[in-house]
Amino acid sequence: MAPLPHFPSDPDDDPGAYTGLDAETAAERARSRGWTEVRALAPGTFITLEYRVGRLNFEVEDGLVRRCWKG
Repeated sequence: MAPLPHFPSDPDDDPGAYTGLDAETAAERARSRGWTEVRALAPGTFITLEYRVGRLNFEVEDGLVRRCWKG
């Protein structure tokens, strides 16, 4: 049997720690912690559900991160 490929992993970071931060500060912090893609979304934005390693999503309302999740 062939060995399993090595898949990259997400940074060891807690997405919940970004809630309440202003969006710009949160994005800078996320990139400094190893996230390769940071996406800010308005509440209710339609998105696909594909998972992308290294991506952090922010739901931003009034300039503040209201929700954050990986992928």
